[in-house]
Order: sequence, then structure tokens, then C-alpha cells
Amino acid sequence: MKYDWELKKAAKTVIGEMVNLREGENILIYADTAADKQVVDSIAEAAHLAGGVVCLLWYETRPEVGIEPPKPLAAAMKASDVVIELAEKYLIHTRSYHETLKAGSRNLCLTGMTPEMMLRCIGNINYPKMVELGDALAELLREGDEMQMTTPAGTDLISQIGDRPVFHNSGIISKPGEQSFLGGQVSWAPIEESINGTMVFDGSLWPPEELGLLKTPMVLEIEKGEVKNIKGDSEAKVLEKWLKSLNDLNMFKIAHFSYGFNPGARLSGTILEDERIFGCVEMGIGSQRPRFKGRVGSAKAHTDGVMLNPTVILDGEVIEKEGKFIHPKLAKIADVLQI
Repeated sequence: MKYDWELKKAAKTVIGEMVNLREGENILIYADTAADKQVVDSIAEAAHLAGGVVCLLWYETRPEVGIEPPKPLAAAMKASDVVIELAEKYLIHTRSYHETLKAGSRNLCLTGMTPEMMLRCIGNINYPKMVELGDALAELLREGDEMQMTTPAGTDLISQIGDRPVFHNSGIISKPGEQSFLGGQVSWAPIEESINGTMVFDGSLWPPEELGLLKTPMVLEIEKGEVKNIKGDSEAKVLEKWLKSLNDLNMFKIAHFSYGFNPGARLSGTILEDERIFGCVEMGIGSQRPRFKGRVGSAKAHTDGVMLNPTVILDGEVIEKEGKFIHPKLAKIADVLQI
């Protein structure tokens, strides 16, 4: 299905409301060969119609996420006012990406975006209301500290936020050096030694390349922010083998937590969408971006796993019960959004 008209409308939202492209600005749109050409072309067309000076750059798909880009791409990133990433093997953990932010480019990561996802998660939702929910959730987390989390699949985890920053990834950027991602996510890095218990992924996990939607739950035992044991069927063995193959101890450390709340998100096997399932919690393992102010640092790669239908207690108060936001500051907004 092409969805030509609908996709153009969603692309207009990306350019006009998310990256706030101004006439005459230099905008770079880059994609690896795994990216969807229809998505790339629709966003490039919208940028051109908005008066941007558009540069579109394709390059070969890398074997892992986080590998430094080709030198021509790295140079173009730093020379642009706006950068939109559509590559499947994303660059957000690379040195070049951080140098781009320091150079003043504003960056939107839409890694692995498909036409269907673009309609579900951008074109067909109440975007302002989703941003309102994200603002309220981020503020609640900034005011809190101790978090207890359980899921029907068996997650039983405790952690502390401490004074770590909490980021609302609204997808909206307008100032030099700003970065964001597809809307519908709030992220933070808990205090490493406070992260203890059992983490069960039952939605999806990617990379490694062999994984995506999970057939069976994957159980990770966590001590002081480190993965000490992985249990489960064949998929769990694939994850464990991949982590060990990278020969990097940081690949076993928890990099961040993220809350998902995009009302259009569906389990699709594309992690950009999966980690925004309404009410889910996602955990990042491995390389940690500097903005989180954590102690993990860089690693050879990064993976994200999704836990469905969590119950979350923040400083003794239930903010979510089995995937439904029930805190008074969240419930009314969430009820309007959830479809």
C-alpha cells in the first residue's frame, strides 16, 4: 500500500511541526540502504516545499548500530542546520553524532521508519495531546526517586532516579544543538547501583539482527545495574551470544529506562515503534549517550528491550497499573489518547 497523500501529510508534520524547518535552512536527510525509500522521498519533498535547502544522502547499511558514518556523511552532518536520521543502523551513539550537536545542528532520529509507522505514529494521532502527556509524565518522574516495577510476565525490579535528568522525547526541536526522536517516549538513566531485580522482555528486542518480536519471554537478572544472567529459550541464547561476542563488559550494563506512550504504536518488529507502545517500559543495554549523565559510557553497541503492561510505583504511589496510567496527573490525558 502506497498511502501517497497520507504520507505527504505526515511528512509535512515532520518538517513543519517537529523539526520546525525555516526557509533557507540547510537540511540533511540521511538513510542507509535498509531504509524505506518512500519515507525518505516524502520527507525530502516536504522539506523542499517548505523552502529548505535539501541534501539527501544514502550509504551502505552497517553490520551494527553505532558504527561511525562514512566521512562525507559526517562532514555533511556538521554543516547542516537540521539533520533527520532515517538509517536503520542508527548513529546516535557515534562520535560524529555528538560532534554534530556541538556544531549546532538540530537532530531528529526516525531510525527505521516505515510508511505504515509514519501514519500510525505521526500522521493519525493527536500529536499535541501526546506531547502534553509526555510533559506531565516527565515532570512526575523528575519529582520522584524510588521506582518499583512489575509485569505479568515476571518483571520485579527496583531502581532510583536520583538527580539524573529526565528527557521527554517529544520529537519537537527548534533550537541549535537540540535532539529528539519519534514522539511518545520519556527516558532517563537510573542510579546504576540501585537497579536490582528481574527484568523480563516480552514485547520485542533489537539488535541483534536475528531478533525483533519475541516469541517467548526473555528473563534478565540484574545486580547493581549489570546483567548477571539471561534465561529463556532460543531467543535468550541469541542475545547472550551476541552480547558476549562483542567482548565489551559495558554491553552488560543498563544504559537507560524509557516509558512509551504513542497511541498509534503497534508491535511491529521495528524497535523505534515497539518501544513507544502505549504504557510499555523499555530498557536500553550497552552504550549510553552522555546526556543521561550516567556512569556506563560508550560501548561497542546498544540494544533495547520492551516490557509490556507494567505496574509502576513511584515513591509509594501507583502511577501505572498493568499498562494503564492511573495517576491523577496522567489519567485524563491518557484516556483521550488511548485508542
